[in-house]
Amino acid sequence: MPAATKRKAVNDSASSNHTRAMTAKGTHGEASTNGSKSSKKAKTTSSTSDPIRRPHPLHQAAEDNGVVLRQFYPPEMSTARVNAYIKGDLPTPMKVLDTAVEETAEQMAQVEAPAHGSPVVHYFKSDLRTKDNRALSHASKLAQDNSVPLVGLYIVSPQDWEAHNTAPVRVDLVLRTLSVLKEDLAKLNIPLYIETVEDRKTIPRRVLELMDEWGARHLFANLEYEPDELRRETKLVRLCASQGKTMTVVHDTCAVPPGELESGSGKQYSVYTPWFRAWKQHIHDDEDVIGLADDIAKVSDKICGQLPKELFKSSIPPAPEGKQLADEEKDRFRDLWPAGEHQALSRLEQFCETRLADYADNRDIPSAGATSALSPYLASGALSARTVIHTASDRANASSLNGGSNGFRVWVSEVAWRDFYKHVLVGWPYMAMNKPFKAEYASIEWATGDADAKYEAWTQGRTGYPLVDAAMRQLLHEGWMHNRSRMVVASFLSKDLLVDWRRGEQWFMQHLVDGDVASNTGGWGFSASVGVDPQPYFRVFNPYRQSERFDPDGEYIRQWVPELADIEGNAIHEPYARGAADQAREADYPEPIVVHKEAREAALTAYRRVLGKEQ
Repeated sequence: MPAATKRKAVNDSASSNHTRAMTAKGTHGEASTNGSKSSKKAKTTSSTSDPIRRPHPLHQAAEDNGVVLRQFYPPEMSTARVNAYIKGDLPTPMKVLDTAVEETAEQMAQVEAPAHGSPVVHYFKSDLRTKDNRALSHASKLAQDNSVPLVGLYIVSPQDWEAHNTAPVRVDLVLRTLSVLKEDLAKLNIPLYIETVEDRKTIPRRVLELMDEWGARHLFANLEYEPDELRRETKLVRLCASQGKTMTVVHDTCAVPPGELESGSGKQYSVYTPWFRAWKQHIHDDEDVIGLADDIAKVSDKICGQLPKELFKSSIPPAPEGKQLADEEKDRFRDLWPAGEHQALSRLEQFCETRLADYADNRDIPSAGATSALSPYLASGALSARTVIHTASDRANASSLNGGSNGFRVWVSEVAWRDFYKHVLVGWPYMAMNKPFKAEYASIEWATGDADAKYEAWTQGRTGYPLVDAAMRQLLHEGWMHNRSRMVVASFLSKDLLVDWRRGEQWFMQHLVDGDVASNTGGWGFSASVGVDPQPYFRVFNPYRQSERFDPDGEYIRQWVPELADIEGNAIHEPYARGAADQAREADYPEPIVVHKEAREAALTAYRRVLGKEQ
């Protein structure tokens, strides 16, 4: 049966039978180096006769710029390896997991139901909430049906955060969210055990060691779709089966699970608009797809008493080295991004009541405060996509995703982009491995010479382009950036500055509170014209026109570039060319580091060259 059908059938069985082993199908990097940090770089395999194993000819440039983190991953892969994924000669991590689930199903079916003293374990990852949490709900039901305790588990992996360039502000939000989750679970007599594992390769075995210590045989987890995480899930599934345990992995992050949607030709969609039509139709045809999971039950005091009291005493660790915030940053970010699902739900309600109806009209204006800013909570799993859709539908009185106000319909389409990029990541996992969707774009000759200086100016908001600088300073101050601004600065880095887009992708991950591998790689691929459904390579945002159109009065610029606050009228958008040069210079605002028209032509030449379209 097709993979998508198998996934759905397994999910259905998981909801109906909790006394048997339940399994469901469902990063960065390749399997060979998905492990601990090494003191030496992995050996480059450029001399091999196997083209699939050779690195890309320009791999050294990616390494020199820190794009490929060699302490964790092999050199940048070749075009031949990318094509092997596309053709199916190399199975995707999801397909490898599917195979593991199928091959271990019979073994797991033989595992007895949990009995006295044998708790059920839910392994939390990017699902830090108690409401509408599918794997947690299944685990709770199994524990309740068999009168055994339920234990929550969270593994802190500093190497994962380093390998994935996770921002300190996002680490801080995760740790604070864990504190809220721990309190919420304790009220239900469910302990949340938190442990730091320094060597990421050992996490699967450590999870099983903990289960042995607790006498547990049944493990539940929601899927994460990055390659590293899917490969780890595969290892866990096989280890559980080999040791007489069950592991149930459940689709939870997306409203519609990856693998459920296919085009008329039976292939995965790589263009958003037809995918979105299919996504909505799928939900309309089967509303259970976005049905909310049952609330978890409170464990009785008697059953809870079967657990060692020490499990409830697990503490939240501090941020690891390299992921710490200064005291001032902690105060600022904690005011901006209060933690936990209660705050997330409150913000969702407030958005639906005050801004949803007008969302379509104001969403592209950075200074309007029209967006929901819920992305950090979706990224950490404090809020589910299904809850978002249900709540917004109710508040908009929408009987379907095509109903309600225009604001509701447009906002749902934006929420759906998160699903789309995760579907893309599952189908084309090399996009999380520093590769563009279309392999030829891996050979673009990015700027050299003063590229580092230009990149540094971009990161600090000192390019001489006010809208770009405002956006980059917002990122540094808030750990977040408006979506229109993200597109503008990404286009500016990759096309005006002709700096490798992957450097910008990494900078975002290192600073975004909502950093998400799928959405970040997808967004950068779009803006740099190297991803799925991208803007055409010859479409280059004009930063001045973007500024005039989406910040007409300069409010956003004045907020984030205060040295230009006194400049009046349209000169705010281009002070050195519109009569405000003296004011800008006296305020120590830099002149533009490139001339847009000339930079645009240089970018078009570079893109045409790899496409064989040189004029």
